[in-house]
Amino acid sequence: MTIDKSREQEKLILRLSGRLDTATAPQLETELKASLADVRELVLDFSALEYISSAGLRVLLATHKTMKNQDGVMLVQGANEEILEVFTITGFSEILNVKRGTGAA
Repeated sequence: MTIDKSREQEKLILRLSGRLDTATAPQLETELKASLADVRELVLDFSALEYISSAGLRVLLATHKTMKNQDGVMLVQGANEEILEVFTITGFSEILNVKRGTGAA
């Protein structure tokens, strides 16, 4: 998995590509822990993300909680149909702010 990061004042955009799974979830978790201070809006662009596992979902849930605790928002956008189906089946589509369609934040 690769992570392309950009920041615009209090808005952080992470563009993920590849697979978010047991092997790569710690990489995302480390990046988020190092980057979320003073962030009010987090955009996770999944346009190039191919797959997400339960380990990736755990990171998303923890990050969602962190953003809520610092009065921020987290948006997931650009997810493919398979990832959207995982969000629906697991109930994450009810918890997370998921925007359908292509990315480009």
